[in-house]
Amino acid sequence: MKSTLLRLLPFLALFVTALHAAAPANPAFQAALRAADDERVAAILSGNPARLDAIFSEDLSYTHSNGDFDNKATYLKKLVTGSTKYSLYQYTDRSFTALAPGLAMMNARIKIKGQSEASPQLDIYLSVLALFREEQGKWRFLAWQSARLPAPAAK
Repeated sequence: MKSTLLRLLPFLALFVTALHAAAPANPAFQAALRAADDERVAAILSGNPARLDAIFSEDLSYTHSNGDFDNKATYLKKLVTGSTKYSLYQYTDRSFTALAPGLAMMNARIKIKGQSEASPQLDIYLSVLALFREEQGKWRFLAWQSARLPAPAAK
């Protein structure tokens, strides 16, 4: 079974690449995803439980740049209680790609400031790969995976 999956992996990669190449740059799609992500950021900065619940998928998989993992319940608890609090989300690059009907990927670079139990003084630059899924007609945030980047050189 494992060897069959490994043999199919290159074909899956080609399929996704072909799907991406065939998908036109749809301004309405880009605007909808940008609005959903802007609402996600606003909800995170607010710490409002109702806003947070509305934007995150029940199947949330959130892997922080330090390797810590959260599901929806644990991540929202951190944001609502203030044990993780962000004061700045500043994108330097952000793009969205349709992967399949109802599934979109976001690639981004971002500066984040805040505090958490693990980092009392959080001031980091990240490279991010995230997924949004359309659920009942609304784009909801499904997954996050980030890696720390060195701070950009001063200009």
